[in-house]
Amino acid sequence: MRLMGLDYGTKTVGVAISDPLGLTAQAIETIGRKEENKLRRTCARIETLIGEYEVEKIVLGFPKHMNNDIGERAEKALEFRDMLHRRTGLDIVMWDERLTTVEAERTLIESGVRREDRKKHIDQIAAVFILQGYLDLMHMGHDREHAAAPVSEDKR
Repeated sequence: MRLMGLDYGTKTVGVAISDPLGLTAQAIETIGRKEENKLRRTCARIETLIGEYEVEKIVLGFPKHMNNDIGERAEKALEFRDMLHRRTGLDIVMWDERLTTVEAERTLIESGVRREDRKKHIDQIAAVFILQGYLDLMHMGHDREHAAAPVSEDKR
């Protein structure tokens, strides 16, 4: 099962996709648009990627404030979630994305990416951090469930 991670911004959407086993996230692309509310082409591109990669679930970054409040950007992300759900019918998980852009910037700097090139990649890398965080949590919980579950005699 493949998952898609999205970092939704005012003029771009960073996209990441999990591997088929749902273990790792890889950057795919940054979808740009000229105006914040012009989302038709953005949604169409996301739908194309969903079909191409056979995505079954979307993990969308949820930009809460540091004090855990929900501001204007988080409200816009919720509206985007609702629109994507109507268009795709897929489950969409909201994932706390606080500091993912800071992490992405740091990663690009440490990787030696030039300042002028970072802008092209930062949203994709943020989408990777969003999706990888979710994947890691799912695998930790999944492993705990199976480690704690008793094996009954009749399930051999």
